[in-house]
Amino acid sequence: MTEPLSKGPSARDQEHHAAQAPPPSRTLLQPSSEVMAMLVRRGFQPSLATLDLPFPPDADEALTERIAERLGHYAFRLFLRGAILRRGSFSPEDASKYVEAPRATEMAEDLVSLRMAAREEDGRYRLLHPVRNFGGTLEWYVGRELRGRLGFDVAAGVKFHAPEVGGDLDVVAAAEGRLLYLEMKSSPPKHLAQDEVSAFFRRVRALRPHLAILVMDTALRLSDKVVPLLQAELSAPVPEPRRVVREVWALTPHLYVVNAKQDLMTNVGIAIAEGWRALSPPPP
Repeated sequence: MTEPLSKGPSARDQEHHAAQAPPPSRTLLQPSSEVMAMLVRRGFQPSLATLDLPFPPDADEALTERIAERLGHYAFRLFLRGAILRRGSFSPEDASKYVEAPRATEMAEDLVSLRMAAREEDGRYRLLHPVRNFGGTLEWYVGRELRGRLGFDVAAGVKFHAPEVGGDLDVVAAAEGRLLYLEMKSSPPKHLAQDEVSAFFRRVRALRPHLAILVMDTALRLSDKVVPLLQAELSAPVPEPRRVVREVWALTPHLYVVNAKQDLMTNVGIAIAEGWRALSPPPP
């Protein structure tokens, strides 16, 4: 015989209990940007981290434009990355093994003219604004270029506080009602680990952007290690990766990986164009 269901609180008691509760907190969207609002609409409470940058925080537009222009050169990015890794006084030759000594000295002098480094004795230099790594600089540069070249609304270094999902969103951008997420890697492919790729996929699955791009700031091939690592994380059935051009790879119509061969931002732009077209209506 089925036991009768026990009676719970009466309707009056339930209403009385609800009426005693304090008013809920009311969180208004702070004046910000469309891209941050898109994260809020997805149920997150995003906040912006302070990027770790090797130039003055009060740098004016003219100086930051000069810095961005120099960062567009892959050799200069390699040199700055090497200078950061020296953790103090460095000689130009120490900062990069990929350029000849006279060119390395020119790049060190570029850092001085950009108010990023100072000369020391014996032809050595020191960064004026030491940072932990090159990651924040790469995020700043790519975000600025997306805004300036393609008109995106951009946020870099975003803490999106997703439950059980670690890490920040390196760069998120919005245009045409669509959300773009880019994850930056400034190390060679051999340093990319499976757990990093898994973490990237967790962020993608939590965020559900219209388009996601893994950006590898390297001139080395991606097909040997990076593409297989990404494929291993895809849900079945796993499609064959498609080379769009050079080292711009489409893992799915909405997931890409690019490197810096020839030009980093050109490759990012190609991936965005491919992804945007995949989201568009079919041609007539």
